[in-house]
Amino acid sequence: MVADALVYHPAVSHYLKFVATTVGRDKLLRLLQYFARFYAWYLLRTNKPASSIAPWETMKKQFGLVRKVMRAGKNVEHIKAAAVAADNKNGDPILRYLAVGRQLGYAGYLTFDLGTLLDATGIRKTESAKRLARESQRFWVMGLSCSVVAQAYTLWRLRQREARVDRKEGEGVVEAKRIEVERAASRIQLTSDLCDLTVPLSALAWVNLDDGIVGLAGTLSSLLGIYSQWKKTA
Repeated sequence: MVADALVYHPAVSHYLKFVATTVGRDKLLRLLQYFARFYAWYLLRTNKPASSIAPWETMKKQFGLVRKVMRAGKNVEHIKAAAVAADNKNGDPILRYLAVGRQLGYAGYLTFDLGTLLDATGIRKTESAKRLARESQRFWVMGLSCSVVAQAYTLWRLRQREARVDRKEGEGVVEAKRIEVERAASRIQLTSDLCDLTVPLSALAWVNLDDGIVGLAGTLSSLLGIYSQWKKTA
């Protein structure tokens, strides 16, 4: 009876829906990857022996490689999303342009990242892998920057909408609640994007950040991503 209660529990069904998605599995692996990056740095800073650090370094590298393989071909999805966003003439034009920039940035990032796959897996080593990796990071910065600006602009627009709401009316109360939901989602996305920016900025040496900060930022954005994907699969 206890086993049946556990197997048929709604949380188990929800978990299965979550891990059935590629995004869900990727976010879990990303969480482990960036926590390992932080913890390996922490062990190094506290003068722990190399034998203690090695498993976490291996976890960071291997999970990063698994995620690279999993996202192969995903650039096509973002190219299509950019085209769809460009064709959408409804809504705010600023958000439309930022959406196109974001999707093109992610598409460029994933395209150049795909070019390093054979080198990363050891199938075929190439001298151009480092150059391609740097280009992918530049495109990632572009996509994330567009997303950050879009979320900041969205929050500003929500404040403008909220100022016009009459909370004394029934429709006004409903609109106020809708604004709160949209604001919460936008804040989560903004926080996640700002955390993610530490990764390419550090990789390109545009900002001097150690693995501790990057690892913690990546861990936080991964947790936010898991939370968002968990809600989507509810």
